[in-house]
Amino acid sequence: MLIDVVQSFVFYVMGLVAFGLELWAFVDCLRHRPNAFEAASKRTKPFWLALTGGAAAVGLITVLSGSPGGLGLFGLIAVTASSVYLADVRPAVRETGRGGNRSTGPYGPW
Repeated sequence: MLIDVVQSFVFYVMGLVAFGLELWAFVDCLRHRPNAFEAASKRTKPFWLALTGGAAAVGLITVLSGSPGGLGLFGLIAVTASSVYLADVRPAVRETGRGGNRSTGPYGPW
């Protein structure tokens, strides 16, 4: 009986963490300019907005469902899509958004 309560609590916390990750990816995608995505050769902004927005919606449904398994495979796909955005697309878009006309040395701008 206690094991079921602990297991449900752990799955709920994992769902909240996953939803936070998916929401972070979506909000970060909203903040960047559309031309920064093309300049970084990372598809388009509407593509990433749809992907991260869909992932956040799946994460919200998973958290609100309250069941230990959540949405299972769909939840895993949503976390993976958000993680790809945060690990690959976000750094490339941020780098192109900074502009290249500043003088930078080996330890930063001078």
